[in-house]
Amino acid sequence: MSFPKNFLWGGDISANQAEGGWNEGGKSPNMTDYQLGGTKDTPRMATYQMEDGSYGKTEASIENVNLPEGAKLACIPGEFYPNHKATDFYHHYKEDIALFAEMGFKALNLTLSWARIYPQGIKGGVNQEGVDFYHLVFQECKKYGIEPLVHLYKYDMPAFYITEMNGWLNRELIDEFYQFGQFAIDEFSEVIYWSTFNEINVAQFTIIDESDPKQVQDAYVRLHNQLIASGKVVKYLHDHYSEKKIGCMVAGIFTHPYTCDPKDQALNQKSMQDKFYYCADTFVRGHYPSYAKRLWKELGIEMNISEEDVKILKEGKVDFLEFSYYFTNLVTIHNEDAEMIGGNLIGGVKNPYLEVSDWGWAKDPDGLKFFLHEMYDRYQIPLMNCENGLGAIDVLEEDGTIHDPYRIDYHRSHIKAMSDAIDEGVDLMGYTTWGCIDLVSAGTGEIRKRYGFIYVDVDDYGNGTYKRYKKDSFAYYQKVCQSNGGDLN
Repeated sequence: MSFPKNFLWGGDISANQAEGGWNEGGKSPNMTDYQLGGTKDTPRMATYQMEDGSYGKTEASIENVNLPEGAKLACIPGEFYPNHKATDFYHHYKEDIALFAEMGFKALNLTLSWARIYPQGIKGGVNQEGVDFYHLVFQECKKYGIEPLVHLYKYDMPAFYITEMNGWLNRELIDEFYQFGQFAIDEFSEVIYWSTFNEINVAQFTIIDESDPKQVQDAYVRLHNQLIASGKVVKYLHDHYSEKKIGCMVAGIFTHPYTCDPKDQALNQKSMQDKFYYCADTFVRGHYPSYAKRLWKELGIEMNISEEDVKILKEGKVDFLEFSYYFTNLVTIHNEDAEMIGGNLIGGVKNPYLEVSDWGWAKDPDGLKFFLHEMYDRYQIPLMNCENGLGAIDVLEEDGTIHDPYRIDYHRSHIKAMSDAIDEGVDLMGYTTWGCIDLVSAGTGEIRKRYGFIYVDVDDYGNGTYKRYKKDSFAYYQKVCQSNGGDLN
């Protein structure tokens, strides 16, 4: 096993999905604070109130909502909103970080809640209570020798930005985000590793109605504004903190061709360009890739990119590339023969050679090694696997144990794949497993889809003690971390 001595073993959580405390400590609501829970087969719904006092529900993405005229986002009395308390990291952070340290974490990948730092935007000023909370979190991490790797954005901006300012379609948000990032980097001097956006390509896949040309256009405008905002923050850190590093993260929409038909090969190349490399090429290389014009033409998109935008992208190239990796799917022109399957953000064609999870995601550790080589050969900068894990239904036994051999097998095979890739020349700087403690699913709002090595006693409706229990996978990952990946048995 060839993991470097400074390899960042750890886990990943987000304020939006683990923190809770939705209306405590001066925090304002974000979009998911108004969203009910769904399932893998039913969408999450946002709730609103009309001027006459009546309530309603509407389908919403994490960055977009279609509200009737005169409506405002509101919580319906008696309904359960899973992100309000989530798994309550806000009140359990000391206990949780102590458990992470017991596992041997070298890094904790987490997010700042924009709505907790600037609850009413820049004009509303900094919420000192929120700032103090994150100082306490980072202080607790440092006490155990855990490096915080901090994302500035993961679906946690104040909801009024969306409802009153039209969200990321409004270029004013670029400067709002830049000032938020500037403040955070200056304020939290204890943080060495920063990242601008988590799964920045999500903007491409949160279109409510894909048949609506305007919604498609808007999605890419939102993404462009996020890429510009990211570039400005990256440049700020480079100009002021040469000893620190900053990256950006892209959701791993990884695909293989279904057949050896050359048309499937070409379709797979196009799929990887459009869904993964489009963003990564831009924030790593500092400009939109050549195939972007082909994509914009196909989608009927007109991009208004200024000379200043071009300059910002060029000067805002990241130090490392973060990605998520859960599964792979297939693409094909032969859809009449294909069985469809689910996935993170988007689904695809089922691979007959792979097993699938409880949620229908294909387990493909060989694909991880393959794509590590593809990414590193393409970019030649350090990579960070910052989200990898298995969502499954776990059972809390009467004696307080949770037996999850399926999760151990999943991580063992993927860690082995990373080790092999490192042996073959890939520069992989760290591995922070997704949902190292149980949390709320971003896509469905469920908690029963558990990823963690630590079980939180709460169900999809908020029932439970919120007590923490160690799963069998806790001891396994502890052994992996403490041996620097040397013991995978």
